[in-house]
Amino acid sequence: MSPQLVKEPVTKVASPHVKRDLSPIPKARSLSATAKSLARQGYTNIKDIDPSIQVSLMYSRPDNFCGEILYDDLCEAYLHPKAAQALKKAQEYLKSIRPDLSLKVYDAARPMHIQQKMWDKVKNTRKYFYVSNPAHGGGMHNYGMAVDITLCTLKGDTLNMGTKIDYMGSAAHIDKERSLVAQGKISRHALSNRLLLREVMRHAGWIPLRTEWWHFNLCSRVTARRYYKVIK
Repeated sequence: MSPQLVKEPVTKVASPHVKRDLSPIPKARSLSATAKSLARQGYTNIKDIDPSIQVSLMYSRPDNFCGEILYDDLCEAYLHPKAAQALKKAQEYLKSIRPDLSLKVYDAARPMHIQQKMWDKVKNTRKYFYVSNPAHGGGMHNYGMAVDITLCTLKGDTLNMGTKIDYMGSAAHIDKERSLVAQGKISRHALSNRLLLREVMRHAGWIPLRTEWWHFNLCSRVTARRYYKVIK
């Protein structure tokens, strides 16, 4: 009988001419405390369902109507899961008719303690009309059922809407836009962009707000208070 051959294990020796990459693997950006809280409460990061939707939260910067940063650590846009799916539907519809454009979110779900900071800032001014009082249940942002939104190019450049987001005045209202054009307060091009934004958002079930061209709700305040929880 022939002796059984046993194969010796082969030890691979690294070539002295090959340099191993020992640099640390970059870590993904960790979520802020506020983002983690929103996630724990069941809200959805819209980037998780549609990364093509652009986000630039205006209350993470001082260039808003309050003139100060309100979101100390939040940079992500969260919504109630139903609202997040509706926003995805709006983006898909926009892409089908204008593939050169995107939705851009400036505000979404807003914790009630941030709403209180905002109310304290405006309660003794004429701007109080535009901010929901937390003592009365807050607004639709506080249920994750509202977005402040605009249109932008794929590079992120926002389209002309006649006023900037957060403009507190009649030029931001949507009920007399033809008159605003006739008076030269907004251009026809700006009106066309507003109409496109409303077409896209309405297609997905969003409801525009009369006094703010950028604000859309997914349901009424009565429905939100009856069926949804306020964000802590």
